[in-house]
Amino acid sequence: MTDGFLAGRLLIAMPGIDDPRFERAVILMCAHGEDHAMGLTLNRPVEGLTAPDLLRRLDIPVTFPMADDPVLFGGPVERERGFVVHTDDYACADTTVPITEGLAFTATREVLQAMGDAHARPRKSLLALGYAGWGAGQLERELQENIWLTCDPDEDLLFGPEHELKWARALAKIGVSVERLSGQAGRA
Repeated sequence: MTDGFLAGRLLIAMPGIDDPRFERAVILMCAHGEDHAMGLTLNRPVEGLTAPDLLRRLDIPVTFPMADDPVLFGGPVERERGFVVHTDDYACADTTVPITEGLAFTATREVLQAMGDAHARPRKSLLALGYAGWGAGQLERELQENIWLTCDPDEDLLFGPEHELKWARALAKIGVSVERLSGQAGRA
């Protein structure tokens, strides 16, 4: 495995995943190395919390009519920590981490301030609380056990508003029909 193997790709949960927190999850892999993997769930809005609401709660001014995009539940690890996935037209020196060409993430107050400023904000962004994490070899084992499928992202899967459809759309992108998908594993 090369360093960053799955960074920038999407994990798509298979039916029958043992962890209900990841049922029908679509996860953007932000980092993947020999010792760890880290991703953000793209299709779990936090009920009743939007990005503008969160910025106001943090006393960050919003200088334009910002869309009421929901804050996402990024994963079960460090659920109170925020992460912003964004297009790479925004970067904060020393804190923005490139994911893949055209895409990065930042986890500092500066990116939140930029999100609230019509002239400094990234072209596209999403805000997530928490992340999904795996230890050394854990994600690789889960892939071998067919717990996850993978695909390349597109802007609609990353930033699109129809969160309840992202799982089916990610599957369709790799030619898998939801109706024909089974959570049962088998051997030939």
